[in-house]
Amino acid sequence: MFTALAREKANRYWEGSFQHPFIQQLHEGTLAPEIFRYYLIQDRYYLEHFGKLYQLIGEQSDRSEIKALMATNAEHLALGEVAIRKNFFEELGITEDEIQNTAIAPTAYHYVSHMYRQLIEGTPNVAVAGMLPCAWLYQEIGTRLIEKGSPHALYQRWIETYAGEESKEAIQVERNLLDQLYNESSSDEQEQMLAAFVISSQMEYAFWEMAQTLETWD
Repeated sequence: MFTALAREKANRYWEGSFQHPFIQQLHEGTLAPEIFRYYLIQDRYYLEHFGKLYQLIGEQSDRSEIKALMATNAEHLALGEVAIRKNFFEELGITEDEIQNTAIAPTAYHYVSHMYRQLIEGTPNVAVAGMLPCAWLYQEIGTRLIEKGSPHALYQRWIETYAGEESKEAIQVERNLLDQLYNESSSDEQEQMLAAFVISSQMEYAFWEMAQTLETWD
């Protein structure tokens, strides 16, 4: 199946994410506030385009299953992550001026560009494959960390966002659909789907590193 094969090919990046200092320190409650703050601002840019991609993929696909999944994912994104992030911003005092004056980091820019490229140069199937690692990896991180949680209240709420049974079920629905699409695709499209998934997994690891180092273009 696609998801099992893709997960195996991207394993080094997933394991790197699980062990990354950003995740470990968030779990321990020791993550520096300025690092989490920077992560949130960059993630705001990422999620904004993530939502747009759900819409574009749904519009360009001729499959009712993909259209339905993209509409559902877009709704969950708006009511879940995006809404929770707004609360985080309010609690941390992150203003619109600060958002506008914080340059988009190279990794955030390249990750978003990568996902758009899958749709422009590839197919809707390839684009969906390139978007799966984000939601799936976060769900696995949440599941791994929720047992002990974090002593930091804000970080604990971040973990809880991804650790619920509803999140797990949604990921399984998306995995099932991608397995089906992969089986019905040509060998060329299958390779593109795998490549999109692996690159996105690599970019997920790079996103933690971006936040940890407060990455800039300099």
